[in-house]
Amino acid sequence: MARPNVRERLLSAGVETLHRRGFNATSVQDITEAAGVPKGSFYNHFESKEALGAEAVVKYRETSQAWTATRALRDRDTKAAPLTRLRKYFESLTERALKTESWSGCLLGNFACELSNQSPLIREQVAVAFAEWSDEIALVIGEAQRAGALSKDLPPKALAQFLINAWEGALLRAQVDKDREPLQLFLKVTFSKILS
Repeated sequence: MARPNVRERLLSAGVETLHRRGFNATSVQDITEAAGVPKGSFYNHFESKEALGAEAVVKYRETSQAWTATRALRDRDTKAAPLTRLRKYFESLTERALKTESWSGCLLGNFACELSNQSPLIREQVAVAFAEWSDEIALVIGEAQRAGALSKDLPPKALAQFLINAWEGALLRAQVDKDREPLQLFLKVTFSKILS
C-alpha cells in the first residue's frame, strides 16, 4: 500500500492532535511532529493552522467512526424499525465515547465551543457538519413519523437538531464531569420521553 503523502499525513495528524489537545493548545510543531515531517513542510501544504483546522473538520466528517456510522441509520435492509436504528446509533456513539479514557469528546463540539468567536472559517465548516449530521438524523425521524411510531407534532429536522444539540451537550458535560452519567441520561430521556 502506498504511503500517504506529506499533506495527508499532516491532515491526519492534525485531526488527531487537534481533537485530543484542542486548537489553541496545539502548535504547528505539535502537528508536524505527530506527522513525522519537518516543520518547514507545513506551510508548503497549508496556508495556516486555521486552514488546516477547517480541513480537519471536513476530514473528521468523512472519516470518524461516529460520522460513518450515520450510514447505518439508512440501512433499511436490517429490518429494524427506524427508532431502533436511531437508538442503536446513539448507543454506539455512547460506547465509543466511554471507551476513550481521555474524554476528548467530539471534534465538532470542541471546535464549536473553542473557535466559534475566533475563526469564521472553522465555524462555517462546523456549521456545515452539524447541518449534514442533522439531515441524516432527520431522515430516520421522518421515516418513524411516516410509520406512525412517532408523533408528527414537530418536523423531523427540528427534532434532529434538538437531538444533536442534546447529544453534544451531554458529551461536553461528560468531559467536564469525567463521568458517563450525562450520556446515559441522554439515552434514557431521549428514548423514553422525547422519541416515544
